[in-house]
Amino acid sequence: MTPLDQLSELGQAVWFDYIRRSFTRAGDLQALIDQGVRGVTSNPAIFEKAIAGSDDYDEDIQRLAAENRSVNEIYEALAIEDIRQAADLLRPLYDRTDGRDGYVSLEVSPTLAHDTSGTVADAKRLFAATDRPNLMIKIPATPAGIPAIESVIAAGINVNVTLIFSLAQYEAAAGAYIKGLEKLLKAGRAIGQTASVASFFISRVDTAVDAALEKIGRSDLQGTTAIDNARLAYARFREIFAGDRWDRLAAAGARVQRPLWASTGTKNPAYSDTLYVDNLIGPDTVNTLPPATLKAFIDHGRASVTIDKDVAAARSRISALADIGISLETITKQLLDQGVDAFAKPFENLMRSLEEKKDRLAGSGKA
Repeated sequence: MTPLDQLSELGQAVWFDYIRRSFTRAGDLQALIDQGVRGVTSNPAIFEKAIAGSDDYDEDIQRLAAENRSVNEIYEALAIEDIRQAADLLRPLYDRTDGRDGYVSLEVSPTLAHDTSGTVADAKRLFAATDRPNLMIKIPATPAGIPAIESVIAAGINVNVTLIFSLAQYEAAAGAYIKGLEKLLKAGRAIGQTASVASFFISRVDTAVDAALEKIGRSDLQGTTAIDNARLAYARFREIFAGDRWDRLAAAGARVQRPLWASTGTKNPAYSDTLYVDNLIGPDTVNTLPPATLKAFIDHGRASVTIDKDVAAARSRISALADIGISLETITKQLLDQGVDAFAKPFENLMRSLEEKKDRLAGSGKA
């Protein structure tokens, strides 16, 4: 049994936070699936590195440019093809687990983070264009994104709610999922194959809070907030997906919206490179790992249930932040704003790079 299989036995699925055409076509993704990877996530930054940073896509860029496709149309064609290939590799797992795992995530345009109707339209269009049942559409948990999530779930489309940093955001995301399922059920449609995860970002919280703690000399609390924050979110998950309201949906076949731990690569070299994996393991969870973190966990990670460890202490430490003048609410709001920008800028860079590649390849006649 591989380390990833051990996590699966404990109820946690590992998804791979990376996509690139040559990686998929060379069999590397299949090799990871064979080792226990159970899904794939992507984002604009990942696609920028893959498309702008390699020649894997040049032939297709030249072909699409010759068809007079716009830069945005070229990007979507390239991204959708990558997503389809990954989804097809994961389809046997999706079928075998009856839709619990085997998903690939594709994000709506980051330019729509504050546009509810635009997000809904983009999600529906991308889901139809990709034409794979094991696709999850990523929608950010912005004020405009929350009602969009409800509408997209109500349309029977799988959603990966992204850029969650706070408990308030998490509760809103979970509420949108439940409301969407209720609408779907009221419309007389089956709800058992509509899935969602709530992507709770981890390491960026520690980076921001640790900096604030360093300024006031509270090193004793450094490296604790991100894990504590996630553990409190998991406790709320257990509360939200229980009781009469949820039981009615569960009786109709609904599956819980699993918490997904994102941004789990350790940014502080003083911390263990598997810190945000080892300490967030538990039933009904997903952890999406970048390549270096996945490699580290396979090499020396520890598989045991830790997500519900010392929840009272976690609550106490989170409360202590306010007592010493650190507003976690303010920090997480700033992180959300930064997160939206962090996906918008790579997308803008990618559009510029594609424009340059389009012109260069058209001029070179490269096949």
